[in-house]
This record gives sequence, C-alpha cells and structure tokens, in this order.
Amino acid sequence: MVGFTHPTGKALLTRFRQQDGMSEYRRLFVPGGTYFFTVALAGRGGDLLVSRIGDLRAAYAEGLCDRPVQTRAIVVLPDHLHAIWTLPEGDSDFPERWKRIKRSFTVRVGETRPRSASKWAKGEAGIWQRRYWERCIRDEAELSAALRYVWANPVKHGLVCRAVDWPYSSLHREIRVGSVAQAGV
Repeated sequence: MVGFTHPTGKALLTRFRQQDGMSEYRRLFVPGGTYFFTVALAGRGGDLLVSRIGDLRAAYAEGLCDRPVQTRAIVVLPDHLHAIWTLPEGDSDFPERWKRIKRSFTVRVGETRPRSASKWAKGEAGIWQRRYWERCIRDEAELSAALRYVWANPVKHGLVCRAVDWPYSSLHREIRVGSVAQAGV
C-alpha cells in the first residue's frame, strides 16, 4: 500500500497493489462530506484555465446545475485548480460532478488534442489529467488549514505577492461577506 500526500501533509488517496501489478485506487465516499480537491490539466505549465476562465465558470455551473454542492473555497490557477466542497446530506457522488465539469469545459474550449487508446475507449479527452486528488476533511482544524492552503496557492506558485491580488479565487467572496479580513490574507 502506498499513500499519496498533498503539500498540506495529509494523505489524499491510497493506492493498493493488486497481484497482477495493476494499481487500484480507492476513494473515501462520505455522504454529506466536505472534500478538498486538486484537479489538473494534462499538460502542466499552460494557462488554459485562466485564459478561458469564462468557459471554466460556465462548465462549473453546468456541471453542478442539477447536483449542487456548497463550494466552500475555490482557486483557479493557470493549469490546475483547488476546491473545497460540502456535498448534500446523503450524497457522496463527487466523481460524477467532476466528470461533468471536465467534459463541459473540454467541449467549450473545443479541445482536439490527440488521445491515448485508453482515453479514447473511456470517452476521456486529452486536456485533463485522468485522476484528481481528493481528501475528506474530518474536522474544523483540517477545514481551516485547507482554506488557507487554497487561498494562498497563487502566492505559493509565485503568481502574486498577496493572495488577495489573485483574481480567480473565492477569497474575494469571503472578504465581501466579512468571513475573512483582507488584512489577514
């Protein structure tokens, strides 16, 4: 068994080795749970998510229109995004939501990048990394750490000097409603 960790130091996904050498990934599904996600483009280093931010926002809304979540935080960087969702009571199906968001964005940008035979067979596009990282948040301390991580990510990547200066972050919403003081970011 090999555990993967995120820069927050928390285990995100566990990979179990099967006898045939293939990996099997197991996710923790908690109905009504709060989750931290990292979703990335296949080609790291590009800027597609911010250059097509309008398409991403529309895809996000479309992907969640009939299966809403509470987006606790989100930050969009040029080639990946981080989000914290709380799912509705009794619902643990975050994979379907991400599938819809990814598909909608891919269609909107008209991506025609070549796909592997495996991606072709599964109806996947070449634009996104196949997997994404997720972690079920278990308590308020983990939630607080994850929120800080999400909002500080543009600074970590050298995109801005202050988190508040990054335009593609839910931090601005939190400042507007008074949940976070601008001076504290």
